[in-house]
Order: sequence, then C-alpha cells, then structure tokens
Amino acid sequence: MAFLDIHHLEKSFGAQRVVRDFNLGIEKGEFVSFLGPSGCGKTTVLRMVAGFETPSSGEIRIDGRDVTGIAANRRKIGMVFQAYALFPNLTVAQNIGFGLRIAGEGKAGIRARVAEMLELIGLPQLGGRYPFQLSGGQQQRVALARAIAVRPQVLLLDEPLSALDAKIRVSLRDEIRRIQRDLGITTIFVTHDQEEALSMSDRIVVMHQGVADQVGTPFEIYNRPATRFVAEFVGTLNLLDADLMEAASGRVRLGDVSVALNRVLPGRNGDRISLALRPETLALGRREGSDIILSGHVAEMNFLGSVIRIRVSIAGQFVSLDTFNQPDCPPPAVGTPVEVSLSGRDLLVMTA
Repeated sequence: MAFLDIHHLEKSFGAQRVVRDFNLGIEKGEFVSFLGPSGCGKTTVLRMVAGFETPSSGEIRIDGRDVTGIAANRRKIGMVFQAYALFPNLTVAQNIGFGLRIAGEGKAGIRARVAEMLELIGLPQLGGRYPFQLSGGQQQRVALARAIAVRPQVLLLDEPLSALDAKIRVSLRDEIRRIQRDLGITTIFVTHDQEEALSMSDRIVVMHQGVADQVGTPFEIYNRPATRFVAEFVGTLNLLDADLMEAASGRVRLGDVSVALNRVLPGRNGDRISLALRPETLALGRREGSDIILSGHVAEMNFLGSVIRIRVSIAGQFVSLDTFNQPDCPPPAVGTPVEVSLSGRDLLVMTA
C-alpha cells in the first residue's frame, strides 16, 4: 500500500461532476505534480486531500489511516497557498510558529523550531520583520516554512509560484525541491505550468475534465503521451494528417511520400490518421540515421536566443523544428526550399 492512497475519489457540485473516479498511490517522500488547465479538477483533488472539501464518494488514506471523514486540522497535512496567506499582524517568526503554538508546543520548542525553519529557508536574520517588509519570494519561503514547521506527513502546494516573476519562480522552485528532498516529505504540487511540473516532479498526473489522463515520470509524460490531450498540453507538438495505407505493416502516406513506421497501426486501410512528433526530433537537411526525408519550404522563423524555431510548410501542412543558434551559420530565409529529416520511431499515432 502506498503512503498516500486515493481510491475512486469523486466530487460533484450540484449537477456538475468535477472529479471522476480519481485513483492514485503516492510513496513516502515522493514529489508528485498535478498538471492541467484551469477547471480540470486538480485543485479540487488537492482540497479533498487537505480536508477542505468533502468527497462525494471515494477514500483517502495516509500511512494506512482513513482520513476521508477527518477534519483538516487533524490530518497532519501542511498547506502552502498561491496567495501566501501570511498573517499581516504577526512577524515572520510568529507566522512560522503559529501552527506549533496552536498545537500546544512549549515556548522553548517553538523558538528552536522557528530558528531551524528560518535557517532552512535561508532567512535567519528576518524573523522580526512583518510580511509587508518582505519580497514576494521571501513571503512564499515563509509560507513554506510555516507549513513544514508542524512536521506534516504530507505537504500540499497549490500553485505557490504563480504570483512571482519568472526569474524568482525558477530559483524558488529549485529551493522548494531541495527542501522537500532534505526533509523527505511526501508532496503534491498543483500547477498549470508544464515546465514546473517537468523540472520538479518524480511523477506527474496530467488531468483533463476531472480525470487523470496519464500518470508517469516526466520522461514518460513528454516522450510517450498516452492521449492526444497529454501530447498537445505537455510541450510543443507537431500534428500531421496521414493516410493509412497498410495498417499491418504501419505504412502511411504523408503528402506524396510513402512512409513505413514498421509497427502495427490502429485503424483500417484508407483511414485518415494523425501523427505527432516533437520539434527536437526533426532536423533541417539530411540527417544521418533518419529514415524519412520530406521536402518543403521555410514558412516562418522565430529567433529564441540559443534556439531557433523554424516552421516549414510540407505538402500543405506545417511542422516546427528546433535548431541551435550558430552565429557563423544563419538560418535559411523565409521561402527557401528545404529538406526535413525524421525517424519513423519518433512518430506517435494519436488515437484519443
């Protein structure tokens, strides 16, 4: 049995069913991200685990204990909110020690734990300040320290970085992951930012319309998406329409080119299917080891710094590919005829 077990969890608000048959097991010390667009149900699941929402049905167990009907303050859970939720009339030290004081811990124990937390988040000199005297990143560190000061069994993070600017977000997500690893806290992180989920997580749960579309490691989610939604939502994706010529051998027609994928494909001969591939799996020109060469012309070019994203028109369809910026080798101009190389093994067949 997993440390945090969620079985057949459902939640409806009136006639609207926002979470449907959600099942997940999370091991002790694991960092799992819930990733998905607004309204997909990820925060509702988090709030049910926290005890802020009552499931319509299902069960939640922490370390073998059924907590489904137990009040939030008795679940041994730490929560970090998007809006920090610090008490403005309390100092940093008082905010961090608030949960300990409510739990009845002695003054000496609170002082020691608060000092430990301030060291952990890198703010040992700021215990006497008030929240309004801190930057957004510092306030979020304090909110994290307050959540883990009470030694929770599970840490829940509800889009804690969304209110911060990009540079602070990157440094703080590294800090959160370091602290989580150091303490070994079982953690659920809710985000709509795929880069955060991919860079921080042991596993990712991609949610769509109240359902977990796919659960897997970042590598699996990105490279082997189980559904069309996951493929399109995580990362940049090229979609190509193709005609299925021989389902048994995996032969398809892309424009006027016949391509053998060398695997059995779903569908019947003559069906129109969708093939997907990532920009980094394509190469401009003839690449050694590639078994598919397509001809087209440059339709658009976007300079992104170290990477240049080139959009190529091929037989009335468009693909984007990434190439590294080389100062002594400028990219082809818009309208230039080009060849694009790819491997059949990198083409994903989108069936759902």
